[in-house]
Amino acid sequence: MTEKERNDYFYVCSLIEYIARETKNRRGAITEKLNVKGIEKLLYDAEANHCLPFEQVGDEVIEQYGIANGDFDTITECKYSIPGFQDIGKLYSIMIEDCAVPGKEVDELLKIFSSFISDEISDFQTDVYYQNPGYLECSYKAGYLLE
Repeated sequence: MTEKERNDYFYVCSLIEYIARETKNRRGAITEKLNVKGIEKLLYDAEANHCLPFEQVGDEVIEQYGIANGDFDTITECKYSIPGFQDIGKLYSIMIEDCAVPGKEVDELLKIFSSFISDEISDFQTDVYYQNPGYLECSYKAGYLLE
């Protein structure tokens, strides 16, 4: 993966996390609405969209893809500091780079965001987000949180 591609995936993963928080949806619900073509378009536009506020791009994506509000709110009742959406975006982009077969990164993005690990990472009442990315990747591949 080139440095530009890393930056683009980091941006798109952060944007997905941002939109999910704003609309109170699971991250997999966002990627399902976007589908492969939407993800590819966001990656294509990422370099230009880096210059725009996340709020603006997020609002445009929400409107364009008809993303409705959900009820997956892991922030409001959280008693602890919540990692920023870009912190989570970085974690996802690392996982994609480490887990994807070269040339299949979009497919891996969709799999990771739709897997159980995404909900675990999004549960800010736990310490899962703070775990080593290698542990998260191994858990993701196993299909459950490893002991």
